[in-house]
Amino acid sequence: MPKDKYEPPDRRRCHTIMSPEDLARGKQSRWFELEISGPIRNVSPKLWEWHHLTSLFLNDNNLHLVPPEICRLENLMALDLSQNKIRSLPAELGDMYQLRELLLNNNHLRVLPYEIGKLFQLISLGLSGNPLNPEILNLFNEHNGTTKLMQYMLDNLAITSSQPPQRPWIPLANPERRKPTAIFTVMCYNVLCDKYCTSQLYGYTASWALNWEYRKKGIIEEIRHYSADIITLQEVETEMYFNFFLPELKRDGYDGIFSPKSRARTMSETEKKHVDGCAVFYRTTKFGLIKEHLIEFNQVAMANADGAEQMLNRVMTKDNIALAALLETKEGAFENEVPPESQVRQPVLVTTAHVHWDPEFCDVKLIQTMMLMQEIKQLVKDYTTSLRPGATVPDANSIPLILCGDLNSLPDSGVIEYLSEGKVPASHVDFKNMGYLSSLQKMNATDNKEIFSHGFRIAKAYDTDIMPYTNYTFDFKGIIDYIFYSTDHMRPLGVLGPLDPQWFIDNKVIGCPHPHIPSDHFSLLVEYEMSPSNIQLSLSSSSGSTNSTKNGTSNNNGHR
Repeated sequence: MPKDKYEPPDRRRCHTIMSPEDLARGKQSRWFELEISGPIRNVSPKLWEWHHLTSLFLNDNNLHLVPPEICRLENLMALDLSQNKIRSLPAELGDMYQLRELLLNNNHLRVLPYEIGKLFQLISLGLSGNPLNPEILNLFNEHNGTTKLMQYMLDNLAITSSQPPQRPWIPLANPERRKPTAIFTVMCYNVLCDKYCTSQLYGYTASWALNWEYRKKGIIEEIRHYSADIITLQEVETEMYFNFFLPELKRDGYDGIFSPKSRARTMSETEKKHVDGCAVFYRTTKFGLIKEHLIEFNQVAMANADGAEQMLNRVMTKDNIALAALLETKEGAFENEVPPESQVRQPVLVTTAHVHWDPEFCDVKLIQTMMLMQEIKQLVKDYTTSLRPGATVPDANSIPLILCGDLNSLPDSGVIEYLSEGKVPASHVDFKNMGYLSSLQKMNATDNKEIFSHGFRIAKAYDTDIMPYTNYTFDFKGIIDYIFYSTDHMRPLGVLGPLDPQWFIDNKVIGCPHPHIPSDHFSLLVEYEMSPSNIQLSLSSSSGSTNSTKNGTSNNNGHR
């Protein structure tokens, strides 16, 4: 009985012939699948130049060898090599990351290259009819055998890449020698919490390199290596903050504050241990804590909703947070002070935020950022008026501000436009015409209903040409982490440059985490020079004001 009488045709291998009429009308042929069948022993090297191919069927031939050059077919999603006489596979097969189907049935394979484990998107693997060793066959024949075998091969693949080269330090300016200034460094780092670090999300990384016990060593080593005076972290799990980060960094001379995302409020003690949040650490020889303030975006949304449906349904349902630490410099922080007895404490407001991640919710990202700036402004107002009761409402820029975070927003987004330019039009495309106008007017620095502004004078520490990406995964590579600073009081003296892009190419690193890179984000590090502000000068005659404010401040979130 003919084969087509008992087997339904494979739709991917059906074709039509273009008619002379179509050809005469100028219709062009587009094809992405290729089938070569017959008793062929070799294929032309020209085949590996057809990079457009998505499916290649070389089954039912007499092939003995698969050349390494096959990896040039970088768009190939289906490869059928069944019913040949293949005895071995090239390691380069593992570089064909787009493969979803790989059929190797009925060949002479006794071993598989461990590199095959790098095919993390593979769904269907055919191995029947090969004299493979029992260990491989037992894994493959289990439930979810393809997934288990791929993970086994990847986990046992030897790591041949060297450590990436040291990131370069990029100087931007020389310190000011003629007036009092304080110099300090700031780090921003999303450490990728353990709950999100799974093989389902990062299938291109060996499971042992995703394990928290392994990754935490690389994370703390990086933090210690750069030894910043102020460290802001995102995606810190509650349990890891208290059991790892805080004790480790306290040994290095830091203290810190932390708060988990808002969902922790409704969880049991056991469940909330795994909720991630934001943390701020500061070197105690340089800074002291005046006050901490938790910003829960869902609570701010509720307070400003005025019954607006989209504010309640889209913004209030996200439990992202920001955490602010109002710090003060310790005595001796400012160099070149004359006379020496004028040394005083300077307040510095440090904020770390983790904005909602989903690209479909660009409106939520922008609104959360507006809420952040409004809350920071209120914090500045409350603190400065407490020092000078009855004084006029202070300028938002009266206290130096450092704003760090994973803003999950690209440099051309409404979020970064709003922060960098100080304003964004009410008609901005990122609002998606959702009808937020009345709710957002409460957070506006002016009465202008056409423009939403925040009133701070801040700038990014990193230009886009310095860091091509701060988040590096297989599916996404881009800039979403930032450090902003008050231009009235500070200027960057230097920044930490990017990881060597050639290292990624040479070692075929398609995404992070990686055994040598413990997070999918890269840390940012800036050295700042800060000049005294008017608030600092006002404190010089009354240091007790600061102490009473600090001692009278309650801990907003219960985590210190």
